[in-house]
Amino acid sequence: MSKLEQDLTVMLEPAVEACGYELRGLEFVQAGRHSTLRVYIEHENGINVDDCAEVSRQVSAILDVEDPITNEYNLEVSSPGVDRPLFKQAHYEEAQGEEVRLRTKLPQDGRRNFKGDLVAVNGDMITLTVDGLEHHIMLSNVERANIIAKF
Repeated sequence: MSKLEQDLTVMLEPAVEACGYELRGLEFVQAGRHSTLRVYIEHENGINVDDCAEVSRQVSAILDVEDPITNEYNLEVSSPGVDRPLFKQAHYEEAQGEEVRLRTKLPQDGRRNFKGDLVAVNGDMITLTVDGLEHHIMLSNVERANIIAKF
């Protein structure tokens, strides 16, 4: 998670929680004039369009006042979906036994992309089994991770 994403999480989490939702995580994707701030929210009863609109209004108001992002961007608020991204250690713990797709910040074991079963979480270290081989990856080296949805 980038410094901006960390700062945005600290800034926006209280407002999302005040609306009655959990801030699952967020990501800022820079693409010039088409940058996007994605905010993922959860609720025990699920998420619908009205929930996203309510959180979007609150988050937009805070971002307008604080102005932490200097360039133009689009704000998207949604549920994490079936291929839910993993942001926090607790998310990895919940996902143990699931198949995940993961990209590291720095190469590890000669690669940056992994697709395999999340078999263990020990502190800041996760263990993935990929093609029968175990890979131990520090959470701080994970750039992006998602559960692979099974239908």
